[in-house]
Amino acid sequence: MDSSAPSTRRPSALPPPREVERHSPFVENALESLATIGEISSMVAGAVKGLFRRPFEGKEIIKQIESLGVASMGIVIVTSVFVGMVMSTQFAFGLKKFGGMEYTGRVVALSFARELAPTLTAVIVGGRIGAGITAELGSMAVTEQIDAIRALGADPIKKLVTPRLVASTFIMPFLGTFALALGFSGAMFITDIQFGIPYRFFLSSALNTMKMMDYMAGLIKTPFFGAIIAIVGCYYGMKTRGGTAGVGYATTKTVVVTSITILIFDFFLTKAVIELWKLV
Repeated sequence: MDSSAPSTRRPSALPPPREVERHSPFVENALESLATIGEISSMVAGAVKGLFRRPFEGKEIIKQIESLGVASMGIVIVTSVFVGMVMSTQFAFGLKKFGGMEYTGRVVALSFARELAPTLTAVIVGGRIGAGITAELGSMAVTEQIDAIRALGADPIKKLVTPRLVASTFIMPFLGTFALALGFSGAMFITDIQFGIPYRFFLSSALNTMKMMDYMAGLIKTPFFGAIIAIVGCYYGMKTRGGTAGVGYATTKTVVVTSITILIFDFFLTKAVIELWKLV
């Protein structure tokens, strides 16, 4: 038998490729959401720790307060004044049918102090601040400036996230109070001109109805809204990929997520404030 003859046996078959385990879309979205929450929690923890580590970012915090807060005054003025005028017009027109126009100041004061001033300001200003943060950090991410900071031995979370988180949390109570004063002023003006309600009566009836707890119920929400704006903006900015198109996508996503998150947290914060009132 010629040993050089070709073998007729078939070579052993290769093992079949291992199937990749796939989850349902619901499970995949849940896992992705959990991963996102973990990344955000890690970023926030690093930002808080960076606040107490040297060197302190005092100059950068002041710069961000000016950039995020002072530059937002224009949009706060226009939004709060015209919303106050619209709300007072609607309430006065509606209450006029029942002969209760004198209650307009009370209704406007309570609605503005508890909800409209803090929440509406956070949604409107949050879109501007969050988009600005994401665009700035996203541009740094796609041009590898964040990687350069890390390569030089510095902590990008401490240098970039911490100042913006502190500044946004600090300025929101002031912006909310400013919006309350301007919105109420716009309401007094339009009711005096259009409906003949004297501004002194409007102001006195509002102050007699509104208590300090009503003001605090809205003010206590604003630092949380400021933190949400900074956290969402910084997260999507640091995660930006894909060049200028990625920056635009991340900026758009920041505006949407910020608005939705603020409204969701507003509900839970309102419930918490009401429960706190019951204890007091």
